Amino acid sequence: MIRTIFFDFGNVVGFFDHQRAVSRLTKFTDLNAIELTLRLYGGPILDDYECGRVATAEYVREALLNGRLSCTPAEFVDCFCDIFWRNPEVCDLIPRLKPRYRLVLASNTVDAHFRRFTADYADVLAHFDHLVASHHAAARKPHPEFWAYAQRFAHAEPAECLFVDDLPVNVEAAVRFGWRGIVYEPGDGLEAKLRAMGVEAGTPSEPDA
Repeated sequence: MIRTIFFDFGNVVGFFDHQRAVSRLTKFTDLNAIELTLRLYGGPILDDYECGRVATAEYVREALLNGRLSCTPAEFVDCFCDIFWRNPEVCDLIPRLKPRYRLVLASNTVDAHFRRFTADYADVLAHFDHLVASHHAAARKPHPEFWAYAQRFAHAEPAECLFVDDLPVNVEAAVRFGWRGIVYEPGDGLEAKLRAMGVEAGTPSEPDA
């Protein structure tokens, strides 16, 4: 029986596109969009930032330097975080699951993005019992250390946990850890897939417990 459901954030709860940030930042540099993308997202510092080994201030300093950006740190962070938009299919489902299941976020994300989407999606994330992020876990999906960290907040045995993520490699790794898993694609009948796993959502009118 499933007791706890872990949801990824990016391209599950909310969609994202780094090119939204790049398109805003190109006006601050002589680099083109492709070069800027490689300098902001293609180096090892982003992996370090996502695993919490680098603080936001350090990442921003390096990004401004590597990207030859003339904007202020605050302007950079505003553009850098302007990448998300809501996924109604999942956002509307989450409140219907909450009365019956423990909900935990399980996201590879950097500190600045985490701060942005937890503020912008506070209404949806309020239904979650805990928010697990890679920069808190000091490990990224699909590495085993991430699952071990997330399991601490499951309040259930691994076999009683279900993970929903858009990337098959992450779902496969979660299954190897002992969870069950669903690969999410927009419009592919997530509620039916959950039902096949024994997970029943409440009706839209059913109040939170």
